[in-house]
Amino acid sequence: MESVHPPADSQVSRVPSQRTPPGQAVGEPVAPPPAPRRRRLGLVLAVVGGALALFCLAGAAIGYVAYDRFTAPDRSSPSVVVDNYLRAFLVDENDVLAEQFECADRAGLAPLETLRADLAARERQFQITFVVKWGPLDVRAQESTAEVLVELVISYRVDNLAQTDHQPWRFVTEQDDGWRVCEAAPAG
Repeated sequence: MESVHPPADSQVSRVPSQRTPPGQAVGEPVAPPPAPRRRRLGLVLAVVGGALALFCLAGAAIGYVAYDRFTAPDRSSPSVVVDNYLRAFLVDENDVLAEQFECADRAGLAPLETLRADLAARERQFQITFVVKWGPLDVRAQESTAEVLVELVISYRVDNLAQTDHQPWRFVTEQDDGWRVCEAAPAG
């Protein structure tokens, strides 16, 4: 057998031959390189931003519910609503707050409005200040209405002498999304 040697003047490559992987035809393009890190970073930032937005929305919802619960007027019982109404209407003279304790039909509250207007007119006329307080509230409840009896104590000072007027009053409350004051009138 004769050995075949390449001619002396030809150069033989010493690089190992490269084979085409199975399933890939010769001359097909090579698969693109993996996605750059920038796309992955953008995806991570989008997920984190979305989660942060959800946490902010949840926090806002919780804050709203808590604010609503803590600032809602207490109308849990007839005595509580009458007490809060008297404080708002006669002591603080805050009609906006007082409205939160009133029934939609305010016609039955006219006698209490007259009392407040009378006290204000006397304060201006005689240069005195009235202080309105009240004693225990006597509740006579029925199903969705309740009558509350209370004694208003109206006091003032004239020439360094304390004067006090005791007036029994009757309030009618109704259950309507909590208790509300519908009528107020002197009792007896």
